[in-house]
Order: sequence, then structure tokens, then C-alpha cells
Amino acid sequence: MSVLLTSHFQWLLQVLTFDAKEKAGRLVLEDSNRAAVGGITLTNMKQFVIGILVLLFVLRASAQEEAIVQEGEIGFSVGASQYFGDLNPNPRFNTPNLAASGFFRKNLGGYVAIRVAASYAFLAYSDKFNSYNEFMYHRNLSFNTNIWEGSIQGDFNFFKYYPGSEHHRFTPYVTFGIGIFDYNPYTYYKGQKVYLRSLGTEGQGSAAYPSRRPYGSMALCFPIGAGIKYSLNRNVNIGFEVLYRFTTTDYIDDVSTTYAPNAQPQYLPNGQPTLWYALQDRSYETGESIGIQGRQRGYSNQKDSYITGQFTVSFNLFGYKCPSAN
Repeated sequence: MSVLLTSHFQWLLQVLTFDAKEKAGRLVLEDSNRAAVGGITLTNMKQFVIGILVLLFVLRASAQEEAIVQEGEIGFSVGASQYFGDLNPNPRFNTPNLAASGFFRKNLGGYVAIRVAASYAFLAYSDKFNSYNEFMYHRNLSFNTNIWEGSIQGDFNFFKYYPGSEHHRFTPYVTFGIGIFDYNPYTYYKGQKVYLRSLGTEGQGSAAYPSRRPYGSMALCFPIGAGIKYSLNRNVNIGFEVLYRFTTTDYIDDVSTTYAPNAQPQYLPNGQPTLWYALQDRSYETGESIGIQGRQRGYSNQKDSYITGQFTVSFNLFGYKCPSAN
């Protein structure tokens, strides 16, 4: 901008400077349409006025551009999710499912941003994928759940980054924060969808197991991850991000401790197993039942977790900076 203004001032100066050799101390009247007034011709006056107008236009445009500030980004992302827990203890990425998010990000200078997001992920797993482990495969448990998450995170850029900038438009970054999510595991039994939390499949809520309280439908998560972002132009940014969530629950999959087959009635008056009893141990579907009291059903010392990998698109929001008194 300073180069542009300097060139305009130089041009105006040239308009007002006369060649001493050509003028030889006098004004030359080239035709009847040019009149000399105080050493300045009518043609030079017109050029001078036009130059002033152009300069004022450039200054006004510059002031408007400097007054426009980037207020933040609003965007969305879509990709895949993967569950890790008692049914997938040796992390394998073999059951990817849908994940999506919407977010608002505020850039606090070139290296730090703060972000709030609302996210969805579908998680599922089954012991049928654990053929490498005889016990787990015979255990024959499975679950599905929708995850609805709200979070706040800090993004920390490796390089200076300004959305819409020509020179600072790309950076890798790391991110971490805290969130809360809702979950409600379910499975399918005889073709019917059955929610598991209310059944207390490990004796939760039973007088026989007073220390096993029913687990809630919400838990905390701690997202941590990394990504890259690139500003396509003044308005649009793209990126890719991987986020791993540590959580405070071991019941995303409804599996955590030991079998508790005596926690509730096992059979109906007609001799059929109760729904609770049929779902707390499903090993009978693959062979001899293994769900004896006290036998390990899950691993309570390690909480469940999940990961997402998503492509992002965001749109820059602009506002006007109020003029200062200085």
C-alpha cells in the first residue's frame, strides 16, 4: 500500500514540475484551449485534480480494507469414528462409522485459536471381530450407540496463520480441550433393538451388588489431536483433523466388570429366560455358557475411548473495526 501511495505522490509532483530548459523562464501557449495561470496550464490543472481524486479513492479504499477484521470461522466436518474399549482392547480400526461436527473458531492472533463444537459419532463393535481371541469370540457380546458431544478446545498452530492471508495461509496444529457427551448403548436380540443401560447387565442397581450403581447417560471426554488447515481464499478454509477422546466412563459398550447372573430373576413363569438374563451372557449362542458369577466380563481399570478423523470446511466471518479516537 505504501508503494502505491508513493507512486501517486511522485506522479503529482511531476505534473507540477516544469522543464526549465523548455520553458526558458516563460510559458508557452500551445493552442487557444490552453491558458497559463500562475505557471500552471489548464491541462496540468486537470491532471492535478484527477490525481487528487485517485489518491483520495485509494486512501478511502485502504481505510475500508484496514477496518475489515476477521471475526472467526464457522464450519463443519465429516469423516469416520472408531471405538476402543472392552470389546476392542487391542486398538483395531476395523469398524469405522460416521462422524460429523459443526464448529465456530475464533483466531486469537496468528498462533492460537479457541473453538466450540457440536459433534456426532456412531460407535459399534462385536465380539465376532475377535476371532483371534477364543474367550472374547465365545463371549459374543455386541453394542451400538450414538454419541452426541459438545466441546471447547484450544488450537495451537506451528506456523503463523491468518485465514484469508496471502502469506500465512497454511499450518499444522495441535488441539486439546474438554467436552461432555451423551450415549445409550443398545444391541439386537431376536431382531429387536434393546437398550442395555436400563437392564443392568452387570448387576447395576441390584440389591445383590450394592456397589454397582447404574451408569448415567452422560460422561466427560478430553479430546486431544492434531490437524492441518489451509486458507483457500479470503472466504474459505479447508483442513483435516484427527481427534482422540479419553472418557470418564467404561460403559460406552455396556461392558466393564464381572458376570452377575444372580442379580435379577433369570426366568419367566413360562420357563423362558428374562430379557436381562438372556443379554447379560450371550455365550450360549456360540457354545457352552461361560457367564458364571465373578468371571471377568470386561476390564474396569481402563475407560472406553473413541477417535475421529474428519475433513473440515470453514467460512470466514468478517466485521468492521470501530475507528479509534487516536
